[in-house]
Amino acid sequence: MKPLLSFSAAVDAICAFVGKAVSWLILATVLVSAGNAIVRKAFDYSSNGWLELQWYLFGAVFLLAAAYTLQRNEHIRIDILSSRLSKRTRDWIDLVCFVVMLLPFTALIVYEAVPNVLTSFRQQEMSMNAGGLIIWPAKALILAAFVLLFLQCLSEIIKRIGVLNDAIADPTPEMHTHPANEDMILEDKPGA
Repeated sequence: MKPLLSFSAAVDAICAFVGKAVSWLILATVLVSAGNAIVRKAFDYSSNGWLELQWYLFGAVFLLAAAYTLQRNEHIRIDILSSRLSKRTRDWIDLVCFVVMLLPFTALIVYEAVPNVLTSFRQQEMSMNAGGLIIWPAKALILAAFVLLFLQCLSEIIKRIGVLNDAIADPTPEMHTHPANEDMILEDKPGA
């Protein structure tokens, strides 16, 4: 189990680094968007390339942060149901869903994306919009994101098995609700 846990820790470190690094692309997206709007209003000039760059940057954040979000256990859940289950039951549900759904899905997307990205790169595929950007980097982002998500899914499977076998402490402590919802729950409780 030790080599698997080492692999899991390495994947966690990579996904955390990428997830935190791409958060800076939000600032870049805002700056590009603001600059594009100012140039469009002040100089009556616009470019499809700048608009597509905004989409690429936002897409990079959304896609590349997905594995980090999974690692942090921040994906949306149906809290009204899962909060009524024991932590062990939720770990089993996570393990089964990772193995049966997420792992095959991410593997399929990676399998389908590789030839698509390679073809787009070889052809230097361009946007159909006038002044648009090349498309292969956006397609490569999809591939990179799903490779990271696949690896993080493997890491989560390893950690869930470790937790269920009492080989490791639970890296995702029990949380009945998302921290953002705690204020709403406190407001509903009498005397809070």
